[in-house]
Amino acid sequence: MVAPDLTPISPGFIKPCLPCVALLPPKGEQWLHEIKHPGHRLIVRRDGSGIRLFAEQGEEWTSSFPHLVEAVGLLPVKSCILDGELVGSGEQGDPVSGPPADGATEASAAFYAFDLIEVNSFDLRRDRIEERKRALAHLLRKAPPPIRLNPQFEFGGEALLRQVCRMGFEGVLSKRRGSRYLSGRCPDWILSRPLD
Repeated sequence: MVAPDLTPISPGFIKPCLPCVALLPPKGEQWLHEIKHPGHRLIVRRDGSGIRLFAEQGEEWTSSFPHLVEAVGLLPVKSCILDGELVGSGEQGDPVSGPPADGATEASAAFYAFDLIEVNSFDLRRDRIEERKRALAHLLRKAPPPIRLNPQFEFGGEALLRQVCRMGFEGVLSKRRGSRYLSGRCPDWILSRPLD
């Protein structure tokens, strides 16, 4: 087992866990499955110095999404780090792929949170994914828009993949039960999507 990387890459930014790619979701009860939304990965950090939004490579997008910053400020915690997907629509209804300057409409963007890295100064990266998911669901039970909890499905990864692809989603993200949060490429996270 690889030890979690607990060192922020830059002040406030934690490098996200990245999935390996496959054509089909893994089978078996040891996997949880989620919808992979077409959007942009975002690490959201709230601490004593304020609220900051980081794109996947560490670029700060805080000023681009004030509605999300305001909503994170309303969560009932002193501090937290959320991992999720920023999804919205541009002028043509296409998924958001960058800040509003790239055509995204900030007011239409939704943040689908799928992992909780830290809460109230407790680093959760060594905790099992099931525990992080429960803590995330509890934290977001009354979360204001545009924050949404990305649901998980315990069985049927292949059936879920067929369904979400028909609906226009990117694919299915499968996560191994009992796994920790590891920065960088991780075999415990599998992204499956159809070939173009």
